Amino acid sequence: MRDRVCLITGGSSGIGRETARGLARLGATVVIVGRSEARCQSAIAQISTETGNANLSFIPADMSVQTDVRRLAAEFTSRHSRLHVLINNAGGLFMNGQVSADGIEMTLALNHLGGYLLTRLLLPVLKASAPSRVLVVSSVAHLGMRINFGGADQPAVETLRFGKWNGYARSKLANILFTYELARRLEGAGVTVNALHPGLAASGFGMNNSGLFPWAKPVIDLFAISSEEGARTSVHVASSPELEGVTGKYFVKCRETRSSSASYDTHAATRLWDLSASMTGLDTLEKTQ
Repeated sequence: MRDRVCLITGGSSGIGRETARGLARLGATVVIVGRSEARCQSAIAQISTETGNANLSFIPADMSVQTDVRRLAAEFTSRHSRLHVLINNAGGLFMNGQVSADGIEMTLALNHLGGYLLTRLLLPVLKASAPSRVLVVSSVAHLGMRINFGGADQPAVETLRFGKWNGYARSKLANILFTYELARRLEGAGVTVNALHPGLAASGFGMNNSGLFPWAKPVIDLFAISSEEGARTSVHVASSPELEGVTGKYFVKCRETRSSSASYDTHAATRLWDLSASMTGLDTLEKTQ
């Protein structure tokens, strides 16, 4: 991965941090994104010391806030003329009705719209860097889910409801629908797009919630894998020479796997794309990409 530039959202902790570590070991230039500047600095310092790779940096940003995502894209492209791997890893579980700074349900804002917006903004540099790759971290939680888009006359913000656990699961389906739709739209551009399930990893995931979940989390973690093991699929899909040119696929434990039947619904994928473009103000950009 030498001379390859990788950008990882949610890279200051958990699976994102271990993904950054794995790619740094392979010699990549790694840029991580996280909300806390202090945590990003700590992660970069530790990974650099452990891997001997000095080509590490960070850009602080909250992926649930669209102005932050736009600033992130602008700052990244001001620093780097190439981007070979974009990993949309940032995500969370929000059980208590939280909303983003933009007034959007937090699960929808962070787990889907942030990555959608960032990817769209970075498409020009991804295309210029071809062959390049986009990875979207999803979950087996998407199985059995469908997205209710509501009526055609409803405002976009009213048609997508991703709150609580089922909402989290629907956001993971949205990740895969976005992956497959983007892969179709980028056919022949030299940019591959794939989704993956990292596995249930022991981390701080979901501990931001009140109620029963924080109490149940230690028990759940007894059955979980380490964050390092959870990052293996991301590192594999980002770096494996065998996957050059492979696009529009879903990976579990480093192997290509079928996702749910609902994830292959092209009408739903197009509807989600259009609503996401509206909710992120990218409607006008559609004509140029």
